[in-house]
Amino acid sequence: MSGSYVLQPDPEDSRLSTSVTGIDQDGQPVETRVVTEKPLTLYLNSQEVVTMMTIGDHPDLLAVGYLKNQNMLAEDDVITGIDHDDDLDVVVVRTERETNFEEKLKKKVRTSGCAQGTVFGDVMDGFDTVQLAEDARLNTSWLYALTKTINTTPSLYLEAGAIHGCVLCQQDRALVYMEDVGRHNAVDKIAGWMVLNNIPAHDKIFYTTGRLTSEMVIKTVMMGIPILVSRSGFTAWGVELARKAGLTLIGRARGKRFVALSGHDRIVFDMSASDVEDEPDTARRKGSVPAE
Repeated sequence: MSGSYVLQPDPEDSRLSTSVTGIDQDGQPVETRVVTEKPLTLYLNSQEVVTMMTIGDHPDLLAVGYLKNQNMLAEDDVITGIDHDDDLDVVVVRTERETNFEEKLKKKVRTSGCAQGTVFGDVMDGFDTVQLAEDARLNTSWLYALTKTINTTPSLYLEAGAIHGCVLCQQDRALVYMEDVGRHNAVDKIAGWMVLNNIPAHDKIFYTTGRLTSEMVIKTVMMGIPILVSRSGFTAWGVELARKAGLTLIGRARGKRFVALSGHDRIVFDMSASDVEDEPDTARRKGSVPAE
């Protein structure tokens, strides 16, 4: 089923991870894969916005998604160009509309996201006005199929760990799988793909390997996606915001198990958990292997 992805991780991409040697708990030599991490400075037209730490793939999607999720790109904005300089670690997004976010950039708030995620102080201004699709549905058969597909897809998450994955899904199909050192970056790459490809959000499901924090809930809601699923756990504020926005929030989704703490009315129990297998060992992160 992984062949149905529009975009998915490429763990064989030599730019994204490297092999290093060390010793294990017994003092024996080991060799393990570690993910890369590099800075990427984002400009919107002539204004520097932020420097992000990222694995370096899909800089165009990351840039557009970041700007979209920070309310720096309006619905009617026309992107005239995206320029990436790999040597300078810079990406520039150009729009027809003249922009100036000098005051907004003074309102950065550090979040709990890995690699020092940030949001801006006025992002929540539109949170209360977002109307998520009430008729969206999540069949449990879709959830079980997605969990199995995603957790067995070749990825840096399985190869090296120390990375987060996010997946855009529709019914039982995983569409776009993005990874990065910070889950907010993985979210933004998917948001950028949706913007550049005019993909609607009302019938989508968002899956993440990371915690269901306030940042994850805010980003999902602002993207207009009504269902958020994670193999990890929750934070109290994340749950509170999900309930306030009417977001379906499902965590600890592994094998046959899951917990829903918000938006239960969208869940259709069309498959019994007793008919589902437990999560296989291949869905867990790989550890170090003995060095040869």
